[in-house]
Amino acid sequence: MGSHKPRGILCGRKLKNKRRVNRWADKDYRKSHSGREFRSDPLGGSSHASGICVGRVGFESKQPNSALRKGVRVLLKKNNKKVAAFVPRDGCLNFIDENDTVLISGLGRSGRTVGDMP
Repeated sequence: MGSHKPRGILCGRKLKNKRRVNRWADKDYRKSHSGREFRSDPLGGSSHASGICVGRVGFESKQPNSALRKGVRVLLKKNNKKVAAFVPRDGCLNFIDENDTVLISGLGRSGRTVGDMP
């Protein structure tokens, strides 16, 4: 009727290795140490990224709003991912052409959308 774990003077390495392996069963530990947020975030954890404009697009806003939000498709230089970027203010889309170099910034939710943008 033991506790099924090594005991004694020379068991430190065994206990340490078991603890290291079994930590990954904890959901919070796995979430904070797996590096998932850097792989899923198109900006790779940084606040800004540079890219090349591929084309112009219009996004329909989410319910209950009704509008056509103007934006561009951007090919990021750092990892060759294509992202959709929102162009702020009225008429600013006229200043951006295809193959222009643009600097985009994240809106602060780690790759998720903010507000009524899809």
